Amino acid sequence: MAKRILQNTFSLLNVDYVKLSAKWDYRNVISPYYRIYYIDEGSGAISDQQQSLQLEAGYLYIIPSFTLCNLHCNSFLSQYFAQFFEESADGTSLFAHRRAISRIKASSMDIDLFKRLLEINPGRGINRSDDPKIYEKNIFYKEYQELNNRQSLAAYLETQGILLQLMGRFLQPQFYLKQESHPKTPVKIAETVNYILINLNQDLSVTVLASRINQHPDYFSRLFKTFTGERPVNYVLGKRIERAQYLLATSQLSYSEIANQTGFDNLSYFSKSFKKITGMSPGTYKKQVYKVGFTL
Repeated sequence: MAKRILQNTFSLLNVDYVKLSAKWDYRNVISPYYRIYYIDEGSGAISDQQQSLQLEAGYLYIIPSFTLCNLHCNSFLSQYFAQFFEESADGTSLFAHRRAISRIKASSMDIDLFKRLLEINPGRGINRSDDPKIYEKNIFYKEYQELNNRQSLAAYLETQGILLQLMGRFLQPQFYLKQESHPKTPVKIAETVNYILINLNQDLSVTVLASRINQHPDYFSRLFKTFTGERPVNYVLGKRIERAQYLLATSQLSYSEIANQTGFDNLSYFSKSFKKITGMSPGTYKKQVYKVGFTL
């Protein structure tokens, strides 16, 4: 069996058990962190740009980071939920090839995992306010990170283990065929992807990327698309916008500063590109990212 080095870790943001009403009704939600729900009573729905899933008792649901979605409760819904950031040594997300909502039948172990996650992480609900304009701000992201830093090593490792187990439930082949079906990526392409992810503010033209690995630009572009599904130009643009979304949601940087950090020559081009990819302007996105809460 091939050995694998786990590159991804998770930083817990919130975990709680909540009871919701029809007021839990939000559209065009997009956040820089993951959500996993376990529904134990009631009904509702979540949807992304491709599909709609009914929220039903006995199922686990995942909303990957940067996935545009809608959330709705019919009249009553009770759920366990965990929200967490993904961190990767090489900058590659586990769901880079599948930013889509999914569901799976829950097991008794899944329920026990949520209960244990709550037990070892007390006070990690959205306690200060149901208003996301208050709780989804950089200052509170830092506060939650400080709580993680204060955890004992045993609690930190157990939290990581639980989140890994819950994530692993959604990495089964039936949910993850798109990524698993790719043939082994050549070392030069994998290295190029890593280079892109950590150098988004640099010149990442096809010519520059191809010259780094001593390939002709046309050949490099075709090879890159074979193993990533996208031409280099489109891939780079998508990753720049994804990084901009993260910065808009978690920092107080100005639009010009974000444009500069993500490799855009000017604010106008950044705004135009952002709207082309996300369907909304940076300003609208920054407001929209706060439109989800847990209101009774």
